[in-house]
Amino acid sequence: MSADKKRRADREESRAANEYYKLHTRAVDDLVNADESNSPAVSEEELQRYRSGPRIRLKDWVKAVLIKMWFAGSVCFFIFWGLSMYVSARLDLLLIFAIALGVVTDVITNNILRYYAKTKGGNDRWMMFPQKKYITFFLNILYAAVLLLCTDLLYSLINLSFLAMGSRTQVLGVGPILFGVFYTGFDLLFIQMKLLLRQIVSDAKKSAGRL
Repeated sequence: MSADKKRRADREESRAANEYYKLHTRAVDDLVNADESNSPAVSEEELQRYRSGPRIRLKDWVKAVLIKMWFAGSVCFFIFWGLSMYVSARLDLLLIFAIALGVVTDVITNNILRYYAKTKGGNDRWMMFPQKKYITFFLNILYAAVLLLCTDLLYSLINLSFLAMGSRTQVLGVGPILFGVFYTGFDLLFIQMKLLLRQIVSDAKKSAGRL
């Protein structure tokens, strides 16, 4: 190879190396400086292609309901069933049960709902007290006591109905699965009542503002 050809080949190789270096440097700079303002918009369908998880995808409300039911049933299993042989006074047992339900709701259940929300606050509609504050710890315990009272009354009404129909024994005992269903049902009912009341107040304020 002649000297001119060798020099020309060296220049081409040097130019290619410089272009390669500039390309990779620009890519690194773009990655480091990327944020919401300079990133291209990506459709939800494109994001779903790269999200890991089971092929059978559940609706957000189904996930929320199952999570709430599972933890309510678990507390029933470990606290109500587990302590019933050691705590003879029913009122004391229900008090411990309510405290455990409220603590689990505030510390575990609500945090899981926040974690699995696709957007910030996306699962707030499934929580009575979606804000994470110190006061909500005690509010969730009081709220759990109300839900437990409603659930206990429902069990009593069901058993009284069976007794009225001729049954001489209590036919429906407290089990984790059914308790989770009843407890979560009352929870969702009260949450929807709260959202409805908030909407009514909001609409009333808007109507008053137009006057």
